[in-house]
Amino acid sequence: MVNYRYLGNSGFKVSEITYGNWITHASQVENDAAIATVHKALDLGITSFDTADTYANTAAEVVLGEALKGQPRESLEIFTKVYWPIGRKGPNDTGLSRKHIFDGIHGSLRRLGVDYVDLYQAHRYDYETPLEETMQAFADIVRQGKALYIGVSEWTAEQLRDGHALAKDLGVQLVSNQPQYSALWRVIEGKVVPASEELGISQIVWSPMAQGVLSGKYLPGQPLPEGSRATDDKSGAAFIKRFMNDEVLTAVQKLRPIAEQAGLTMPQLAIAWVLQNPNVAAALVGASRPQQLEDTVKASGVVLDADTMTAIDEALAGVAVTDPSETDSVSPKSRPA
Repeated sequence: MVNYRYLGNSGFKVSEITYGNWITHASQVENDAAIATVHKALDLGITSFDTADTYANTAAEVVLGEALKGQPRESLEIFTKVYWPIGRKGPNDTGLSRKHIFDGIHGSLRRLGVDYVDLYQAHRYDYETPLEETMQAFADIVRQGKALYIGVSEWTAEQLRDGHALAKDLGVQLVSNQPQYSALWRVIEGKVVPASEELGISQIVWSPMAQGVLSGKYLPGQPLPEGSRATDDKSGAAFIKRFMNDEVLTAVQKLRPIAEQAGLTMPQLAIAWVLQNPNVAAALVGASRPQQLEDTVKASGVVLDADTMTAIDEALAGVAVTDPSETDSVSPKSRPA
């Protein structure tokens, strides 16, 4: 079964393998298969589910709500997000204004078919709305019982400090940040993680397998596998492109014997690697079919020894991204993961 971790400096626990439906639901995967995969996640002990109103332009929330229908609400941890435009995309249909946040939570609750979400997240930082307005709106939603905790996604260390201070003044808990993080993408380690540890904020990390690159299925000098994410514009081909070069793919293949030595598959090694960071509360995983989850959940509870961690660092030396200046992930225009 899947282990649990506390989310930030709170008493709220989440499954350290959390199911995310960014690309798959209502997009890459037919609804029946998506629902079957959610049910498999539940069978395997995953009880935390992450979505967003913008995924498949609200349809992903609908599919997740349908999949979770009939489950005891108290046994689930449901996360969603607000920021990106949806629907008609009018002048108030984006960002973190009070109006858009309240429109967002009401729409998400309706689509998910629940009375509250456990975690409501700012999908990006809004440079055009006063942070005080944003945090006051989130605090009011918590007080109304429509969300229990507040989180953010892809905020910088400075933004986390400012948001945390306002949340504390308003008497609510900012408990999480949702950044990209993997053995190939380590930009949060320099500033975001130290600030988060100081503030009592956890990371819920997306793309722990670098959009599938760390699975080892992409081979240097070989054609891309048919039907893979790298060949499908709807499922992240543009996003994965930065990793699709022979230097990166050759380095990733060096992980194969390391995984074998540890008794793990390459996906399990990738997920276990992010979970070695004590500031990480959960790794978000997706799946296009139920069988994929049977492999990835086995990363829960795995402890990688120092020699294995060193071997991973050495294999990926020179290709792992560590400098925040190399990423636009905190840009307000970056894609909605």
